[in-house]
Amino acid sequence: MTTVAVRGESTREAEPELAEFTVVITARDKDRSATLGRLRERADALRQFLDRYDQAIERRETGGVHVYPESGRRGERVTAYNGSVSTTVTVTDFAALGEMMLAVAGQDQTQVHGPTWSLRPGSPVHREARHAAVADAIARAREYAEALGAEVVELVELSDPGLSRGAEGIVSFQAYDGGMRGKSAGVPELELDPQRQRVYAAVEARFTITSPTRL
Repeated sequence: MTTVAVRGESTREAEPELAEFTVVITARDKDRSATLGRLRERADALRQFLDRYDQAIERRETGGVHVYPESGRRGERVTAYNGSVSTTVTVTDFAALGEMMLAVAGQDQTQVHGPTWSLRPGSPVHREARHAAVADAIARAREYAEALGAEVVELVELSDPGLSRGAEGIVSFQAYDGGMRGKSAGVPELELDPQRQRVYAAVEARFTITSPTRL
């Protein structure tokens, strides 16, 4: 029998399920102990503030703690000590997101970056996109067979792109169109309209068809 190899593709759009932003608090002083003390106080204050939004927050994670000396232009004489703590906050309640970010951004020596929108890894949208990609592959195989005056007989192989025995380095991916919306500089530039997510899926398939009658 004749074999037909096709590629099925699908794109789906959906509202985001998660929003993530990062908070960086800093401290600086000539005295190391003073720097560490201020950093701890500000970190504790941030934790207490985020506790108020516990129902809206899915998780929060400390991304890094940095403390380092600052030297003068000449020699190794330490002129000050700098410290920072970064915390990543993942939010599910978008109604509270704007208020939360603005309140955090209003604190001393605090930077806020985000939000970044995304879908959950196990979101049904991914499954829907994969199913649609398979359906597209079947439809293409039938179209090719029809053009040859033949019919699809059976599926020989179905795989992710690049895994098929007949593949030639085809690359596929699932992409989330998330991005920064707004800036931490001020309220007017902070846009909190959730950005729709685009999910792409692709498969490779091989089918046998009856003998072509149009060649």
